Amino acid sequence: MSADQSSFNHPSFGRMTPDRVIIFDTTLRDGEQSPGFSMNLAEKLRMAEALATLGVDVIEAGFPVASKGDFESVNEIARNTKGVVICALARSGGAKDIAAAGEALAPAERKRIHNFISTSPLHMKYKLRMEPETVLELITAGNTAARNLTDDVEWSAEDGSRTDPDFLCRCVEAAIKAGATTINIPDTVGYATPEDMEKIFSMVRERVPGADQVIFSAHNHNDLGLGVANTLASLRGGARQVECTINGIGERAGNAALEEIVMALRTRHDQYPFNTGIKTTDLLKVSRMLATITSFDVQPNKAIVGRNAFAHESGIHQDGVLKNAATYEIMTPESVGWSRSALVMGKHSGRAAFRDKLKALGYADMDDIRLNEAFSRFKDLADRKKVVYDEDIVALVDDEARDHDHIRFAALSLTSASGKPSHVDLSILVDGKTVQTSAAGNGPVDAAFNALRQAFPHDARLALFSVGAVTEGTDAQARTTVRLEEDGKLVDGQGADADTVVSAVRAYVHALNKLLVKRARTAPEALMA
Repeated sequence: MSADQSSFNHPSFGRMTPDRVIIFDTTLRDGEQSPGFSMNLAEKLRMAEALATLGVDVIEAGFPVASKGDFESVNEIARNTKGVVICALARSGGAKDIAAAGEALAPAERKRIHNFISTSPLHMKYKLRMEPETVLELITAGNTAARNLTDDVEWSAEDGSRTDPDFLCRCVEAAIKAGATTINIPDTVGYATPEDMEKIFSMVRERVPGADQVIFSAHNHNDLGLGVANTLASLRGGARQVECTINGIGERAGNAALEEIVMALRTRHDQYPFNTGIKTTDLLKVSRMLATITSFDVQPNKAIVGRNAFAHESGIHQDGVLKNAATYEIMTPESVGWSRSALVMGKHSGRAAFRDKLKALGYADMDDIRLNEAFSRFKDLADRKKVVYDEDIVALVDDEARDHDHIRFAALSLTSASGKPSHVDLSILVDGKTVQTSAAGNGPVDAAFNALRQAFPHDARLALFSVGAVTEGTDAQARTTVRLEEDGKLVDGQGADADTVVSAVRAYVHALNKLLVKRARTAPEALMA
């Protein structure tokens, strides 16, 4: 949006200024499509509330027509999440899609229907099997139908970065005439370069009638590692909404990462003189929450929220930082939620100190039930560990905070000796009822997983088993990741405990709960002529 658009009024945001960038978060929709990721309703509600508190402007809550579960998730988020626009996805050519989106969004204070259709020659020929004129007709029909249900309508040109420029302009013009108030031109497959994206937005805004009365949006995938760079270039071209996800999660190589975009705008305000409503000190907290829910750890060298983002091992770097942090740090750790405090806790620490520590680590909103459960596990860990670090507390609290709707770990005992089969006695809770079983295996973890399969029969295949340490030392907690595969569906589960076998079982149970959610999800029928 250039200076001549400063008087533009948007139905959800009112008068827009040239320096305001709308943050459209699609963690709960595009992000959840990542292989192995899934969230149940309670987890989606937690994430939606965290995103609203973080200060995002729009939350894309899901694709209501995809399944009953997706519809319910969007509906509950619309009902419970305040102070933010709630968005639902629909296909431009799907009348049922748009009706379902409108119904799911009905309780929202502010709502948006986001409809899309492919516009590139490749997609139209092989995916849609439609002629360009038919696509144009569906764009008009879809946006008209959406506008009859809400004043805030977004339209996306799927595979927009590979669409013929002349046809793209015709599509955008049709969408605007039919009532779209936001136009998204995504780099759906992560093919574009920054130069491409800046040129596309500049071209469309210059050529399309009515372009000065809508917001242009950028949605860039990261297949070539250019998602954030392409998003910043899109802003140079006139986009004023960016579609992104926490930790950059999403299809294939993921989306442009929200935290990286926001901090780039803040740190290089000289190059990108734009503002957002994001509370940057909450970025690390929300990143960790998502990592816990999805069981997908952030890579150590991830910008902004990776554990090495503000670590300095080189002696020269350490010396410079001690003299003046700006020598090697372009932003302060505190600005994104990191704390330089490393207060160590132990077995004599009380509940009040534990609660204060949780607040300092970003867990101020824990209810009394979860607090008591986490404190109990902390005391148990403190009895077994000499020193309990912040990382230990984060691991056990995150593990305890998960919502296990159907299955919960209760207790485990095992016997194991070299050269002999291991034996495990396992107790779990299934919908509140205790199930006890015993099994043998080639080692304690194998025995534990065999017992779990007996306690809760299933055919899922173990596709990944990984164990790491939360901190250093032989008394460190184990953090285990388990990936299960069933009928092409992948889910990841994660668990933490000072006992490696218990950690493994917790991870497996977490994965099973996510699998139960994913079993109910089906893909909508293909849209084609």
